[in-house]
Amino acid sequence: MAGRLVLAAALVAVVAGCNAGVSSTTSPTVPPTVPPPTAAPTLASSPPANPSAAPSSGTASLPPYHPTIDPAKFSDQITNPYFSLKPGTTLIYDGKRDDTPRRTEMTVTTETKTIMGVNCIVVRDVLTSNNALVEKTVDWYAQDIDGNVWYFGEDTAEYINGAVTSTAGTWLAGVDGAWPGIVMEASPKIGDAYRQEYRPGVAEDYAKIQKLDATVTVPLGSYDRVVVTEDTDLLDTTKLEHKSYAPGVGFVGSEGMVNGHHEVTSLVSVLTAP
Repeated sequence: MAGRLVLAAALVAVVAGCNAGVSSTTSPTVPPTVPPPTAAPTLASSPPANPSAAPSSGTASLPPYHPTIDPAKFSDQITNPYFSLKPGTTLIYDGKRDDTPRRTEMTVTTETKTIMGVNCIVVRDVLTSNNALVEKTVDWYAQDIDGNVWYFGEDTAEYINGAVTSTAGTWLAGVDGAWPGIVMEASPKIGDAYRQEYRPGVAEDYAKIQKLDATVTVPLGSYDRVVVTEDTDLLDTTKLEHKSYAPGVGFVGSEGMVNGHHEVTSLVSVLTAP
């Protein structure tokens, strides 16, 4: 999601065609225009890295980022077909980081959190490797009246032997100069580019729509009309991922380089509350 899925077992994808005030409780613009700079489940023909996709000088060539956030125009009901979040649903992803197996369980809770006056839904991610806890993350999302899904922050912690070793990447919109970003547009178009998260010097992920009609196969099934994005980090442009989003399902997989490691993720199961 943004918010961030560092997921984890191999997937096979076949691509057809060329996609302050903060309080805790429970209520709801048009995404800002940002000049252009996923993981398509092991995309068999994963789009090549595009040097022009992100500004070569990082954030220096981008205009100031100050989106207008009107709480009355947001909701914690996330219905965008490419990133829907139904409370009580758990999505399970398997994958690898290099040769190490990983599993991520992403649970859409019934909880909400008010951020910048906007009611956001709470999503909890748990990443494990060989049954050992690697990372826990809490993400916050909201959808505007046009159907764009916004990412309002994340609280993340990495673990070794059960102890927290890092909280790097944690950010909250409205605090320390942070602003929410877009995780999925209402009407994606090839070439669209946008910030996914923004806390200066801490969280500056950036996405660009590359395909709208990919065909992707993951353990859970095959999907058509898949939106594929190219994601990078303006603070570390060596990071490059291709992520795939299937209509009616959401995020189904990714492949790319993250922190110097090759990571692959694919959707294996979706559990719903009774």
